[in-house]
Amino acid sequence: MARAPVVAGQFYNGTREGLIREIEACFAGRLGPGRLPHALPGEKPPEASGGRVIGLVCPHAGYVYSGSAAAWAYAALAEDGIPDTAVILGPNHHGLGPPAALSPDDEWATPLGTLSADTDIAEAILSLSKYCEPDEPAHVREHSIEVQLPFLQYLAGDVVRIVPISIAHLSADDALALADDLGNAIAEAVRGKSAVIVASSDFTHYESKAAASTKDSLAIERILALDAKGLIEVVYSRNITMCGVIGTSVMLEACRGLGATSARKLTYYTSGDVTGDTDQVVGYGALAIDR
Repeated sequence: MARAPVVAGQFYNGTREGLIREIEACFAGRLGPGRLPHALPGEKPPEASGGRVIGLVCPHAGYVYSGSAAAWAYAALAEDGIPDTAVILGPNHHGLGPPAALSPDDEWATPLGTLSADTDIAEAILSLSKYCEPDEPAHVREHSIEVQLPFLQYLAGDVVRIVPISIAHLSADDALALADDLGNAIAEAVRGKSAVIVASSDFTHYESKAAASTKDSLAIERILALDAKGLIEVVYSRNITMCGVIGTSVMLEACRGLGATSARKLTYYTSGDVTGDTDQVVGYGALAIDR
């Protein structure tokens, strides 16, 4: 059973050739890292240390807005070495399904092809977490995981396997409990394996650029401190509209369990830096968690 793309032609280009061009523009453009992740003609490819990057925070808006931030995250992954598996945690914007819904689909398709599910890791997570359940409806209309896949495919074709988990909006107490439970489950499921945990999230929504930047700096500070509990607390107490806060906290808990030692802010900007409208912006950031 394969999940068909639902936002191809909307959030990103719907054709293979157009999508490749769009992704490359995200890497090479003004707000991106300024180069493609692959070696350019005459250049030696970067040495891959392999396994240093164990977590990423990556946005999920339309590529024209957040694609350059996503490119920073995937450039860091490419420089480190492409893992075998990506566990992708995306917020559930539509409210369908359980608190943590693991996709039962065997494959996910995009205009660049298909990516297979890592069923071994998925089954391990389900057995270790009391919150995570297999559920298809939570993923049917959701874009937050889907938009990550073309970047992975651009880097590695169909080599990377995926574990897509959609996370509902919860109260602060329930969010803390889920982050602890699911973070520990993921850490145990991927321990000793080649894997990265991707938290799909935008930051503040529809405030002025100045307000968004101020609020988002508080959330980013907690991510850089590897403080999953503190991230939930500051986002909820300061009314920061970071849609993927719970998934990011799950990722931080998992990375801490896997020996994370530090985090890096790769970039942060807002939609106002793309459109010029700074009155109502959305914040986009890319961060890497290292061990």
